[in-house]
Amino acid sequence: MKTVFMGTPDFAAVILDNLYKSENSVELVITQPDRAKNRGKKIQFTPVKEKALEHNTKVLQPEKIRNDAQTMEELKAVNPDIIVVAAYGQILPEEILNLPKFGCVNVHASLLPRLRGASPIQQAIVQGEKKTGVTIMQMAKGLDTGDMLLSDEIEIGDLNGSRLHDELADMGGSLIIKALKLIEEGKAEAIPQDDSKATYAGLITKKDGKIDFTKSPEEIERLIRGFDPWPGAFCQYRDLQIKFWKAFPCDELSSKGPGTVINADKSGIKISCGGRVLTVTEIQVPGKRRMDVAEYLKGHVIEVGSVFR
Repeated sequence: MKTVFMGTPDFAAVILDNLYKSENSVELVITQPDRAKNRGKKIQFTPVKEKALEHNTKVLQPEKIRNDAQTMEELKAVNPDIIVVAAYGQILPEEILNLPKFGCVNVHASLLPRLRGASPIQQAIVQGEKKTGVTIMQMAKGLDTGDMLLSDEIEIGDLNGSRLHDELADMGGSLIIKALKLIEEGKAEAIPQDDSKATYAGLITKKDGKIDFTKSPEEIERLIRGFDPWPGAFCQYRDLQIKFWKAFPCDELSSKGPGTVINADKSGIKISCGGRVLTVTEIQVPGKRRMDVAEYLKGHVIEVGSVFR
């Protein structure tokens, strides 16, 4: 099918790569504007733009797609059979939703109607979902509310945000190709979502990674795992902001205040939280790489009775 693709981050780039490898033709790619990133504030192409340029596909980057006359003209000129969207980052106006012969379909990284919204991969872990997956959805007005066309699932287990992202991106890349074939053949079955079962995964900011030691060890461990690699789970230890990268809950009870260090040795830092204990085994201090607690303690001291805040 003659396809227009809309997406921005690494997840979307994997979907686009699968489209290029399929029998479908990618006529145009639309992605978010390039942004300055990292300390040097160097302008970087979006991952989707990089992938599109590898294949010499025309790229549009409207600041706001709604009411953007140039983008609309380009879309009408292409006259696509379908528009495939994956983590684009903007709400599409009805004029675009209604343009293609087969409408617009979205590759969403959750088992809809659960975890509608911007951060389904991270929040699947943070919110304690046992399984998640990818849903191919016919787009409609509203936030991820359209009819479901195809889905697949995966057990989350001990996956962190990075590994779950990669698993779901690969799954989504395969699933969209199957969905497009069903749509083209008129065999796709549209299943309405049950709005009463909907949950939401809002946009994540850096401050969301702040650890609250009044919560249970399980909740904190999921935050650490879900926010790996971004934004990272962090707390304050004296004058240092420290990130925790690996931890596990213990069965031990604790009457110490939230964040209090119970023990610190090569096996990890034991911290009181939610009336129980969390053992942290991998950390990162400012300006340094991630390291095991055992390695960090060779040159530093974490005092028993001190408090992480």
